[in-house]
Formats: sequence, C-alpha cells, structure tokens
Amino acid sequence: MKITAISARREDFGLTRPYTIAFDTTDSVENFIVRIETDGGAVGLGAASPAPHVTGESLDDCGRALSPESLSWLVGADVRALPALCRELARRLPDAPAARAAVDGALHDLLAKRLGVPLVEMLGRARDALPTSITIGIKNVPETLAEAEEYVGRGFRILKVKTGNSLGEDLERLRRLREKYPENRVAIRADANQGYTAEETRRFFRDTEALGIEFLEQPIPAGESLRALPEKDRDRIAADEALLSDRDAMALAQPPRAAGIFNIKLMKCGGIAAARRIATVAELSDIALMWGCMDESAISIAAALHAALASPATRYLDLDGSLDLARDVVDGGFVIENGVMRPSGGPGLGLRARES
Repeated sequence: MKITAISARREDFGLTRPYTIAFDTTDSVENFIVRIETDGGAVGLGAASPAPHVTGESLDDCGRALSPESLSWLVGADVRALPALCRELARRLPDAPAARAAVDGALHDLLAKRLGVPLVEMLGRARDALPTSITIGIKNVPETLAEAEEYVGRGFRILKVKTGNSLGEDLERLRRLREKYPENRVAIRADANQGYTAEETRRFFRDTEALGIEFLEQPIPAGESLRALPEKDRDRIAADEALLSDRDAMALAQPPRAAGIFNIKLMKCGGIAAARRIATVAELSDIALMWGCMDESAISIAAALHAALASPATRYLDLDGSLDLARDVVDGGFVIENGVMRPSGGPGLGLRARES
C-alpha cells in the first residue's frame, strides 16, 4: 500500500455564529485539507487548524510544513508502516503540530480503510459513544440564555460556557443558567482559557459550589503552576493550554498531580499517534480524559472521536468544532443524536468528500 501522491490545500470556513473567548473573537477559520493517495486507489483525508495562541504555529508555518517539498519523503512509503511514519513525521515537523495532525489523520484513515474497519476498531474500541458538550462563547446574560435554549432544544445536554474576561459576570451567567436548567437536566462546564488568577480560580470554585459545575478548563496561564491551587480544586480542573505533549502529560501527572482531567486536542499534540501516548499517561495515572478541538473540519473532528472512543480513560467529549462551520468539504465521519456522538460506521474515518 504505497503512497503515490500527497497534497494540501487551504480552505477558509466562515462561522455561522462568531464567538468570543478570553483573548479573542472569531468569525471565520482557515484549515488545511490534506489528501493522501495510494497505488491501490485509496484516499486518506486529514485536516489542520493551526492556532498561534495555543501551539505557536501560524497558518504560514502550517502551510510550509504541508508544502510538496516538505512532504515529498512520504511518496513511495508503505502506509502499513504507520508507527514508523508517525515517528518520522514528528522528527521532521517538530514545530508544526497541526500540520502533523493532518498528515497523521490521513495515514490512520488509509490504514483502517486497508483493513476494512472503522478507525476506532483498528485502535481498539473502548466505548461505543459519548455525549459531547456544545460551547457558548463569552456573551451577556440574555444572549447566553438564548443560545443555551437553542442548544437544549436541539438535544444537547452539556453546555460548555466560555469565561475568563470578568469573574463577576461569569458567575452571574452561570448562576442564571443553573436557575433555568437544573443539574438533572443539563450539565454545565466552564472554560476560562487562562483568564483567571489563582485567587480568582479559588473564588470561582467557592462561589459555584452550589451550582454543580462539572469542571473548569485551564483557569490560569499555562506558565503558572496549577499545583498552587488546593487539591480539591485541581481535581476539577482540566489542563488544556498547559498540555501540548506526552512530556507535558508526564509532568502534570507527577504527584501531587496538577489536574484531574487532561484535555487532548489533536492540533496541540500533533495527531492520533501523539494523542494516544498522552491517553496512556492519563490511564496509568487515573486521570480522566476530555477530547477537545479547535474550529475544525469534520475530518479532524472524526479523527479525534475515533481516538477518544479507543481510550478507557475517556470520560468527556468537547467535539463541537465543526458544528458552526458555514460549510465543510466532507460529509459523514460521525453522527450526533440528542448530543451523543458516535462514529458513522464506515471504514477509516467514515468520510465522504463533497463535490467541489
């Protein structure tokens, strides 16, 4: 199963609903779509969504990493040597994790297609399906409640609320949401995107104690130690921007562990192969996994879902990154019913490319 061609193109995806997080407002996103062809006529797809504020990789960096010159070494390689190819990919593109994730995803797609099974089966399925959260950006209270009503009406039962600009306003939004939706109806998570100080984080947990907030993502800057926070708070923190690699995972897991949850994003760590190493650290350290995303094509969302359902440590999904794209380049990959995600069942990633 030899690779005969590999190409990447840049796609601009507008968002149907612009959103704000602690440090940015977004109304469109650019992805790179990777296509790998083999001598048997099979095609594998991958997608990259670089984010300079998270991984230090710009669109231009990603484009250079995915140029024909950069990827020419793959032509002639046998996809069945997948682990070795992923190691070589990491060696050649150490500073371009989103680019690596796109190529890694296409290679995994191809090998699972060769075996004629969904990727999750090739990786070793641990779960059939899980509910995903859907994200509400930083908005005022009326807009937050209106968006929540829309999502709950569409069947979602887990809301992730972006916070981090103003703790007082964040607390009011969360209180109002909980008043409208009791715990037995809707779960609520919060994501501060590094927007709080350590003292604000302590206050967040203290003042939301009665609200039943599931957990808080990355409240303080990645360069600051989560271990400065009380253990009972750390157990309900998901490390995100502080977790870019398996080495980070090992450091965060060292006693006393820095967080009770790891948020794996393929774009941060460089793809499925790297994500599975982080997942192993989490499993061995009794740390729960959440699988998150950027604004991404359904191609890489599907890749994350397959990897997530193959890890026994997975407890949470936050894979809503393709739902607000005004358009995409594929169909399939996964199905969402009443907020619950499962793979679509086709071989590989289960994707169907749309006509241009």
